[in-house]
Amino acid sequence: MAVTEIGRAETSGRENKPVAKHHALFTRIEKRLEDYLRFTADPAVPFDNNASEREIRMCKLRIKVSGSMRSMRGAEEFCRIRSYLQTTKKHGIDWLDALTDAMHGIP
Repeated sequence: MAVTEIGRAETSGRENKPVAKHHALFTRIEKRLEDYLRFTADPAVPFDNNASEREIRMCKLRIKVSGSMRSMRGAEEFCRIRSYLQTTKKHGIDWLDALTDAMHGIP
């Protein structure tokens, strides 16, 4: 019996909320199996999305410590600077050099 057949048989009942959620997950995975397993064929694709979670962690920590962002403009500027610094880090550029260059109009 194929794995997909087992998954379909185990989740098809949908008699309660957890089984219904499992069925929905199984259906998504079945429809987009190539996307879910892309990391096995392409070494450039990360196994997980921890990088994405790390990107937003600082924003959540700042909100947790101060209670909120002071204004929408401040939140947007904070996120813009964080995004810029994360991008420069991924390209191997020192954060201080990146900020200095940005202030001189050479991003």
